[in-house]
Amino acid sequence: MTDGIKRRQAILNQLGKSEKPISATRFAKEFGVSRQIIVGDVALLRAAGEEIIATARGYLLETGHTGGLLKKIAVQHEAKDTRIELETIVKYGGEVVDVIVEHALYGELVGGLHIKTQADIEAFLKEYRNTNANLLSDLTNGIHLHTIRYQKAEDLEKIEAALLAAGILYRE
Repeated sequence: MTDGIKRRQAILNQLGKSEKPISATRFAKEFGVSRQIIVGDVALLRAAGEEIIATARGYLLETGHTGGLLKKIAVQHEAKDTRIELETIVKYGGEVVDVIVEHALYGELVGGLHIKTQADIEAFLKEYRNTNANLLSDLTNGIHLHTIRYQKAEDLEKIEAALLAAGILYRE
């Protein structure tokens, strides 16, 4: 078995045991290879059918994130209101699974988030600040969708009511 095959199996094993994202940088340090080698390993695993999700904080296996109900909600806000949006969703029991924008050339662009705790919010916002990257919603005047995972219909009702009160839930 080649080192690459062993490394990819080890990556898959670790992702299968972890409930938190594992970064390519962490894997690279552990295996003594470049971050780009890990990105390639993950691409090969995905091409082989493994359900690996890339988030801003690292990789996750999709199998660890099943259960609950899903709904897409439309929101609009400025970048400065991102914390309020995320904290509102998490406060009322939601997980922000992803962000979706409609791009004129590429169609639907989706970014995996998997934010379900205050610690996840802090990690995401720290990464946003440190990378100087733009939010996907910057492409669409702040209009975007989130897939929300929640447990009970009442949770979603509370999330939507609070986002509406904050002026974030998108309405015509």
